[in-house]
Amino acid sequence: MKFIIVGRNLEVTPGLRSAVEDKIGKLAKYFNPDTEVHVTMSVEKDRQKIEVTIPVKGNIIRSEQVSSDMYVSIDLVEEIIERQLKKYKTKIVDKQQTAESFSQLYMENDYMDDEEVKIVRTKKFDIKPMYPEDACIQMELLGHSFFVFINAETDQVNVVYKRKGDTYGLIEPEN
Repeated sequence: MKFIIVGRNLEVTPGLRSAVEDKIGKLAKYFNPDTEVHVTMSVEKDRQKIEVTIPVKGNIIRSEQVSSDMYVSIDLVEEIIERQLKKYKTKIVDKQQTAESFSQLYMENDYMDDEEVKIVRTKKFDIKPMYPEDACIQMELLGHSFFVFINAETDQVNVVYKRKGDTYGLIEPEN
C-alpha cells in the first residue's frame, strides 16, 4: 500500500507516520500493493481526528474517527475499515470491475455478513417545492436530522441535513 499522509494543524511526526503505516498497513492483505491510502490527521482543540480514504475502481472506502488521542483514533479507524471490508465485500466487489484493486486472498475469502443491510420501513410522502431555508425549518419542526424536498429554485430533488455545531448542509445533484 502507498500511504499519502497529510497533517492539518499538526506535524506528522515519525512516530505518527509509523503508527499509521503499522496499523492501517494491516489492511494491506485486502488490497493490491499499488493501492493508495490517503490519510489526513488534524487537531481542533482537544479533538484528534483521522480521515482515511482508499479509492478503488468504482468505489471509495472511507472512515473518519475522532478521539482525544491520535493513536486511539488510528486504532479506531483501522477497525472500522476492516469491518466495512468484511461486511460489504459482496457489495463493493463487482468481480468484473473492481476485482483488480483487491488482493487475491480477499477475493477468495468468504466473510460472514453478520449485519446484512435490511430496510425495515418504507415511508411515502408528498414532496412540495420549497426553498432550502424553508426545508430546514420543516426539518426542525419534524425533529429529523435530514429532509428531502424539491428545490423551488431548481425544480430538483435536494436534501438538507443537520451538521455539527447547529449548522445545516444542502445536497444537490450535479447537472
